Amino acid sequence: MRRLGSIRLVSALLGIHLGAAAMQAQEPSFAGRWAAAPDSTPSGRGAATGSPGSGWGTPLTITQNSKQLIVEYPFFSRYDMQPPLKFTYALDGSQTRNEVMLGNGVQTQLSRVAWNGATLVITTVHVMANPSGAGDSLRVEVTQRLSLESPTRLIAETTRAGVLGGQPTTSRTAYTKQ
Repeated sequence: MRRLGSIRLVSALLGIHLGAAAMQAQEPSFAGRWAAAPDSTPSGRGAATGSPGSGWGTPLTITQNSKQLIVEYPFFSRYDMQPPLKFTYALDGSQTRNEVMLGNGVQTQLSRVAWNGATLVITTVHVMANPSGAGDSLRVEVTQRLSLESPTRLIAETTRAGVLGGQPTTSRTAYTKQ
C-alpha cells in the first residue's frame, strides 16, 4: 500500500513537471494586425528620429502557423498600384529567401529564424549591389527580435550591422494590436 502511494506521488509530480515544461516550450503567436504605437519612441512616430525602426511598415499584418511566419505591410501609396510587401520565414530554422523589387532592382534577403525562449529571432542577410560600383555584392546582416510585452503589445527590436565600416545600430518599435 505504501509503495502504491509513493508511485502515485512520483507520477503526479512527474506529470506536473512535464506539463510545466510543455507550457514553457509553447511558442507565442504574433498573428494579428499591428500598428506602430505613437508613444513607443521619442519622436512619437513609432521609430526614433533618423532610425528606420523595425524595418517594417505600419500597419503590419502577421500570419503564423506551426511552419511559417508571414509579415505583410503596405510600402507603396495606393496610387502606385503595388501590392503590400510580403516576407515569409520558415519557423523550423531553415533558410528562407525573400526578394523585393525596390529602387534599382531586386534585393535578395536570406533569413533564418530561431526561438530564444518566448522571443523569435529573425536573422536576415540583405544582398545588394555594392554602392562603390565595383560590380560585386554587399551583404548586410539585420537581426529582428520579436516578443510580446502583453497580448496586445508587440515589441520589435532591430539590430543592423555596421555597413562600410560604420557602427551597428539598434532600434526598438512597439506595435499595438488592432
